[in-house]
Amino acid sequence: MPTASRTVPAALAGVLLLAACGSQGDDATRARGAGAPVSAASLCPSDFVQYGSPPPSVEAAVTPSGTPTPLPLPSSGDGPGEDGVRVTGLYAWGQGSGCDADFSAAFEVTNQGTEAATYTVTIGFLSASGGSVDNVEQTVASVEPGRTVKAAVVMTEPAAQVPEVTGAKVIKVRSVPVGEGSSASGPCPASGVHVYADKGDAAMGLRVVGLHLVNCGTRTYELNGYPQLELLDADHDIVDGVRILQGTDQISTGTGGTGRPQPVVLRPGEAAQSTLAWRNTTEAGLGDPVNAPYVRVRAEQGADPVTVMPELDLGTTGKLGVGPWKKDETYR
Repeated sequence: MPTASRTVPAALAGVLLLAACGSQGDDATRARGAGAPVSAASLCPSDFVQYGSPPPSVEAAVTPSGTPTPLPLPSSGDGPGEDGVRVTGLYAWGQGSGCDADFSAAFEVTNQGTEAATYTVTIGFLSASGGSVDNVEQTVASVEPGRTVKAAVVMTEPAAQVPEVTGAKVIKVRSVPVGEGSSASGPCPASGVHVYADKGDAAMGLRVVGLHLVNCGTRTYELNGYPQLELLDADHDIVDGVRILQGTDQISTGTGGTGRPQPVVLRPGEAAQSTLAWRNTTEAGLGDPVNAPYVRVRAEQGADPVTVMPELDLGTTGKLGVGPWKKDETYR
C-alpha cells in the first residue's frame, strides 16, 4: 500500500495541543507504552471525536466514551530522541469508543534549545512488516526551552479493510523559533504582514514553491524587489555554496518567477507573491547533494525574518531561483 500523509489543519493546532496534552507532571495521563494509564480524551484530539463537526472550544468537545487498547511499543528509553521527540504510546480504537479513529499515537516534544519553538512532527504508523501504513503531521506550538509537551496523532483508514498497525515512529521533526513562525492567517504580526510558503509543485525533478505576503495591517505596505533569503539545514545552520539567482529563468521558464521587479503597493487586505524554483538533479563528481529544509525570508532588506519550510532538495545543482514580488490579483 502506498504511504499516505496527512496534516493537521493549522487553524486547529491550538485546540489540538490543549486537547492532546496533559500537565507536565501528570503521570496519570502520561502514555509510556502498553499498560500505562491514559486519558481517552487526551488520545483523541477534538477534531476526531464523532457526533458532528469539530467543536469551537476544548470545553465543548465530546469526550470519548470508550477506552483505547494499548499496543506494545519497543522500549526507547526514558529520555527524548536526538531531535527532542519520542513516541510514548500506541493505541487501537474500537467500535463505540466515541473516537472516529482506528489508531492513535502519543508522543512527547522536549525543547532542547535555548528559545521557544513551534514544532512540526511527522509520526509514521507501521505495519507488522515495518512498512509505512500512514504518516500524520502534527503542529505543537510554543514549546518553551527545557519544557516537555505531550501531544497525540490519530490515524483513520477510509478503506473497509483497516490495515494492521503494530508500531509507530518519529519520521521527521522540524522546529521554528516562535518569533520567526510563518502564518497565513490569524493574529497580525507586529510587522503588519503574514508571510508563508505554499505546498508547491514537483514534476520531473523541477520544484516550484510560492512565497506569499499578505498585508494584514492598517497601513499601506510597499515592495520593490526580491525576497531576501537565507538557507538553513536541518540543524538550523546556514547552508553555503548555493547561488540564489534573481529570477527563475535559469531554472525553468513558465514558473512565474520571471520579469524585472516593479513597485508593488498593497493596501490592507491585499497580497503579493514570489516564486522559488530549483531542480533536484544529482551528478557524480559535483559534491554531496544539498538539502535545506528551512528558508529564512525577509520581505525586503531589514524586514523581520520569517522561517518557512519548503524542504529544498537542491541535489548538486547549487542553484535556487527566486522571483520578484508581484501583486497577487487572485488573493481573496
